[in-house]
Amino acid sequence: MDISYILNEFAEERENYFNAVSPPIMQTSNFIFNTVDDMRKAFADEYSTYLYSRGKNPTVDILRKKLAALDGAEDCLVFNSGAAAIFVAVLANVKAGDHIVSVNKPYTWAQKMFDHILPRFGVTTTYIDGTRIENFERAILPNTTVIYLESPNSWDYALQDLKAVAELAKSENITTIIDNSYCTPLFQKPIEMGIDIAMQTATKYISGHSDTLGGVLSGSANMMERIFNSEFMTVGSGISPFNAWLLIRGLRTLPARLDRITASTKKVVAYLKQHPQVESLLFPLDDSFPQYELANQQMQGACGLLTFVIKADHIQQIEKFCEDLQHIFMAVSWGGHESLIIPKCSSIQPADFDAENKEHRMLRLYVGLEEPDYIIKDLNQAFEKLI
Repeated sequence: MDISYILNEFAEERENYFNAVSPPIMQTSNFIFNTVDDMRKAFADEYSTYLYSRGKNPTVDILRKKLAALDGAEDCLVFNSGAAAIFVAVLANVKAGDHIVSVNKPYTWAQKMFDHILPRFGVTTTYIDGTRIENFERAILPNTTVIYLESPNSWDYALQDLKAVAELAKSENITTIIDNSYCTPLFQKPIEMGIDIAMQTATKYISGHSDTLGGVLSGSANMMERIFNSEFMTVGSGISPFNAWLLIRGLRTLPARLDRITASTKKVVAYLKQHPQVESLLFPLDDSFPQYELANQQMQGACGLLTFVIKADHIQQIEKFCEDLQHIFMAVSWGGHESLIIPKCSSIQPADFDAENKEHRMLRLYVGLEEPDYIIKDLNQAFEKLI
């Protein structure tokens, strides 16, 4: 299916909405039935009809169909945040006493679930360096039911060989879940490589405007229906019609935005690599990246998120650099129109700062939609004040 068709036409059925170019927001909580039998059928199978917008909603369904098509999946579910999508995907595939294998340092709220919530129910997690398939093989136990991936992750961009992990998991009857937020479905296709559930936070590139949250799970129709009829409906974390409409709007410009960000990021990477105050840089599609070959094999592109290690002896130098930036905002997240930076040292107390620890000197930069020279000029003036 052509990507332009998916983004601009697929699932919109304009003839049902007065031929409106932009889909309407079905801002309704519930739906009317003309007969008791129709209502009875809806109660029996809410996955296939409209009963109550906590479950299905026409505006959300347009978004669901588009996102599933982009992922090459049979179906998808959309949540009110990426964290909600992660929680439900994992919860749907574990029971008391099960074991999870996860890559090291997953998204904060995924790790919070693994470390603090699931252990209450006897579910344990083993963290591994996911860059080597042997580590997965060694970590699998007889009660392992889920392998949790994040490729690339959002600080050091460590990759997993998705095809190899998928083959291993299928041979052991283990469900694989990946956080694909870094690449989006345009630049990486986990479902095609055999992964069972592809998750992404739609807050980032799908939205593209920093004005809504969202999370996505894509997979087989059987898996999505099973999750819908249990965890999705019970937790009640589905996205609202208005926020779904905002994400549909964001999808219209997704390829154009990613093309622009990709071109700008190359220039920013080139600038940072030659700067004397930069010790090292991490970006999956830069030839200095440790897993550059694998990145080229399974990613069709990389977007605007990179990490660089600044030369600094004291935490105050890093703080000054970030605070001296005039146009690059200090904030979490990524994927919007604005360039953002977050220093790793913001997650530690000043007394714990260790200049010998490269991680403490990491800065994660998101390259937005501004002119690349505008971004570079801002970085440059902050570096000059640092010297």
